[in-house]
Amino acid sequence: MTEGPPVARVPLWLLASITFSGTVGMYIFVPALPQAAEVLGGSAGAMQLTVSLYVLGLAIGQPFYGPLADRFGRRPVLVAGLTLYTVAGLLAGLAPDAGTLVVARLFQALGGCAGVVLGRAIVRDTSAAKEAARRLALLNLLVTAGPGLAPLIGAAVAATAGWRVVLLLLCALGLANLAFTWRLLPETGTSTGQPAAALLRDYGRLAVSPVFLGYSVLGGCMTTSAYAFFSAAPFIFRDLGRPAHEVGGYLAVLVIGISLGNVLASRVIGRTPLDGVLRWAGAVSVAAALALLALVLSGALTVAGAMGCLFVFTVCTGVGGPAALGQAIGVNPRVVGSASGLYGFVQMTVGAICSALAGLGTHHALAAALVMAGAALLGQVAFRVALAARGRPAGD
Repeated sequence: MTEGPPVARVPLWLLASITFSGTVGMYIFVPALPQAAEVLGGSAGAMQLTVSLYVLGLAIGQPFYGPLADRFGRRPVLVAGLTLYTVAGLLAGLAPDAGTLVVARLFQALGGCAGVVLGRAIVRDTSAAKEAARRLALLNLLVTAGPGLAPLIGAAVAATAGWRVVLLLLCALGLANLAFTWRLLPETGTSTGQPAAALLRDYGRLAVSPVFLGYSVLGGCMTTSAYAFFSAAPFIFRDLGRPAHEVGGYLAVLVIGISLGNVLASRVIGRTPLDGVLRWAGAVSVAAALALLALVLSGALTVAGAMGCLFVFTVCTGVGGPAALGQAIGVNPRVVGSASGLYGFVQMTVGAICSALAGLGTHHALAAALVMAGAALLGQVAFRVALAARGRPAGD
């Protein structure tokens, strides 16, 4: 594709905020589940649905927002999504029973994923490929780090103000984002008004494109496979003899690793081809995942060993994630919004599968390590598929 001048300049902090509002809602409510169950009289299973259905909603909503944004424009679709997120957040915070809370959380996720999809699309609308990859580094950080930061925020708010305030905080964030979007966000879409038949045809081609799917699966494996460790972390560190209150600190260190990777990405991407960045970041992440698995299998896993392997892995997440995303959503410039939504669906589906698989069995560290190693290797296979489809050797 040819790279033209930016269409408009949008405040990156606004795109970061609308992206973060969707992803932070995933696990922010987890620390407050016991409080909510006691007040609402809900079962543990019903309360867990408020989390699992949120993740599901965040995944299944994304493929729909992309085509809508390509057809009608970024701004109106984003405003609609943020409105749904805000209203559903208010209903969740005021829910009189567990059933209402579960349904409200699902609709909150369906609204929140608009920011995840369209934040990426707007960056790509307004930036050339390499500049977009650098700006996407921050949004990638929020998608990946949101689940790690969310329990820390939720625990602090629930302990000081109660479980309803956790949900009302998300509502307030949605309201603020809605106001700022209304005042500060111009229309950036270059494909608005495209006939529906042509849009669906391009979307279908994108959905079966080995280049797009290769980069999307790679991106999902590099960024959200770490959810396997995030979801199992309390049990892994408990088995290693550490108290529960330390888990938040360990996850914060991993978030720092992602942040460091994003900083490195912003410096490296401008001087190195994106496929080169992906090749080296992918190789190191595979090595880190296999090293973690080796420690578990040998019975030599320690807190330091686990954190060392995971820190290296998350640095690679921060470096490679923006490059994979930039390559995926740049495959067809006519359907950038659709590509962003479909990429997000693949990414969150990988994360959901990895989280679910990590919960199988009783050896939590082994399950997480196996899932991460398998995902890292799968990502490299997908990368080779994308390169082959573009007619490029893996060493380029």
